[in-house]
Amino acid sequence: MTRLQQAALTTLSSVLRLPPATTEFTVDRHLPVPMRDGVDLVADHYAPHTDTPAGTLLVRGPYGRGWPFSALFGAVYAARGYHVVVQSVRGTFGSGGEFDPFVNEAADGADTVAWLRTQPWFTGTFATLGLSYLGWTQWALLSDPPPELKAAVITVGPHDISGPRWGTGSFALNDFLGWSDLVSRQEDPRRLRVLLHQLRAQRLVTRAALGSPLGESSRALLGDGAPWFESWLEHPAPDDPFWTRLRADDALDHSEVPVLFLTGWQDLFLEQTLEQYRRLRTRGVATGLTIGPWTHGHMMTKAAPTVLRETMDWLGTHLAGAPEGRPAPVRIHVHGAGWRELPDWPPVTDEQVLYPLPGHRLAAHAGESGQVTFVYNPADPTPTVGGRLLSPVGGYRDDTELARRADTVTFTSAPLPTDLRVIGAPVVELAHECPNPHNDLFVRISQVESDGSSHNVSDGYLASAPVSGIARIELDATGWTFPAGSRIRLLVAGGSHPRFLRNHGTSEPASTATSFATARHTIRLGAQTRVTLPVSAD
Repeated sequence: MTRLQQAALTTLSSVLRLPPATTEFTVDRHLPVPMRDGVDLVADHYAPHTDTPAGTLLVRGPYGRGWPFSALFGAVYAARGYHVVVQSVRGTFGSGGEFDPFVNEAADGADTVAWLRTQPWFTGTFATLGLSYLGWTQWALLSDPPPELKAAVITVGPHDISGPRWGTGSFALNDFLGWSDLVSRQEDPRRLRVLLHQLRAQRLVTRAALGSPLGESSRALLGDGAPWFESWLEHPAPDDPFWTRLRADDALDHSEVPVLFLTGWQDLFLEQTLEQYRRLRTRGVATGLTIGPWTHGHMMTKAAPTVLRETMDWLGTHLAGAPEGRPAPVRIHVHGAGWRELPDWPPVTDEQVLYPLPGHRLAAHAGESGQVTFVYNPADPTPTVGGRLLSPVGGYRDDTELARRADTVTFTSAPLPTDLRVIGAPVVELAHECPNPHNDLFVRISQVESDGSSHNVSDGYLASAPVSGIARIELDATGWTFPAGSRIRLLVAGGSHPRFLRNHGTSEPASTATSFATARHTIRLGAQTRVTLPVSAD
């Protein structure tokens, strides 16, 4: 490591508020790692200059081994005594074979561990870490964990890619199309061209998502890249055998490896992380959970200091043999109240029930009956504004204009007399009718300020809503304080595009549909239509 590199690492550690480095290190690059089918994957080995290494870390992902992965997954840990292997998965950044997202990671991960055992510097045990797709590679390995695997740190990482539903019952169009576009271009040597494309990426994805038929417009965006896209779009049923190989549920049911989970309230995989925590915790597996005020994209920027410090504590305890450093299993950030520690998730809360009333009011008591209607037109779909997106335009956003659209209906409370703290997952129940059986429902809870502007707090989506009956929608978990004087708003719409695949209102397949049919939604007001908030007194 050069003096310049050492100075850069020192500066990075100071900015991220990390404990001081303990050793220098060297990097052995472009190591071939043989797979069972004869393909070699490429890895970089960060070797600390110490006779007493803290342990070995394995990081596997498709996004390359350069910045920022080289710093945040390689240098930071090697400088604190860990041997670190950063590997490019099959078909990416010099590794052989073809990249078929998520498909080969279980076998390739197992073969990488077999190689790891033969290395003279291997410490005998190891841990895994990484975010997003790098979380999936960990779940693939945890489906049949090797005995040397002693800990994992999974940051915003999915275990189930089926659909890709990601918890809503609808295809996450914006995220999947945008991710496919990004990955298909990331190794293009024409860096300026790639940069210019990235600056326009969200606009291009939105335009492609509005195209008809969707299969053709998406392919026009992707060009020759991302050959997997059509196959995912053409298998809408989550129980289709096509998705079997893209699930790692076995890991949640059988693995005993201690796992630290790190996520954000506005991360697209939030509900999967909470399920992962719950299922491991229920079986008595050592787990930790941290949820911050972050989006998916924040995890290597705004959230990085927290992620790195908590990861180091977890690895120190479960790999390096240090005393327990985590004061409580669960740590969450509550908007308006700061960080708090909990013994478990979800916490014990009371219920605050609010009822939509005529006049677009939201109140604590059910009043007179009535009904409201709105029409969803797939030819001009209700747009996505903020929320749990992979895109930089996600997260907490001003959604004032969304509430003013004719294809949404809103109900707003009176100003709150005191602070109201919501911790957990709100639930919306709607007495709903729609004569078109091909209809969806999008619901949102927002905070309305004294000037009338509003910002999103929690969303929910239901694909294939009932023609007639009670539609129950569990919204995103949240930690949020509505301050005294603010108001709570419930918004209901027939879609949120391009976050979710628009429902054309017909039975045509999504990839080839060209016709549209509107959906007229009726919500009957009364005791059965309500919002239930999990409220904390402290």
